[in-house]
Amino acid sequence: MLEAVELEAMRGETTLFRGLGFTLGPGALLRVTGANGSGKTSLLRALCGLLLPTTGEVRWKGDSIRGLREEYWKHLAYVGHANALKDDLTAEENLAVACALSGTAVPSSRAGTALEAFGLGGRRRLPVRALSQGQRRRAALARLALSEALPLWILDEPFAALDAAAVRQVQLLVGAHLARGGMVVLTTHQEARIEAPSVVDINLDHGRP
Repeated sequence: MLEAVELEAMRGETTLFRGLGFTLGPGALLRVTGANGSGKTSLLRALCGLLLPTTGEVRWKGDSIRGLREEYWKHLAYVGHANALKDDLTAEENLAVACALSGTAVPSSRAGTALEAFGLGGRRRLPVRALSQGQRRRAALARLALSEALPLWILDEPFAALDAAAVRQVQLLVGAHLARGGMVVLTTHQEARIEAPSVVDINLDHGRP
């Protein structure tokens, strides 16, 4: 279970959000919306433990993630707005590194299958610097096809820079993860057509201080 308790975050002197709280259980989808600059990425970074909220606490299974640190991160797949890919590595190598950082060893055959599902089978061994922006985004998101065992996925604008086929692939992966009891937090400017046993919506434009 993931909990946010009275979270507040600031950017400089500006309060992005205050008193924000929610609880997610197995099969829950949290959709975070809001205008650019409303604090969506800051909220996701706080949920990942990459940003310390001004006040409040994020808890995983009842314990503060500040104390859990690496133990919490082992349960988490985070795909940020930036793709976090190394230009000199191939798409396949980047995928293997991302999975290894979460404690998952991925054989080349599985990495290739994941990239193929995102239309990158023929580009799996190209250096990332040779890929288009949309292809880079697909390479980053291919990690989801290898993260079934991680209960919590946190995705910042996962549909950005994707064509219709890639959007459908992400929706299918997210829907399947929720159906098997996983939890997903995502930000989006688009309508997310995802089947979920439970849906929580937070619009950071509402009730901003």
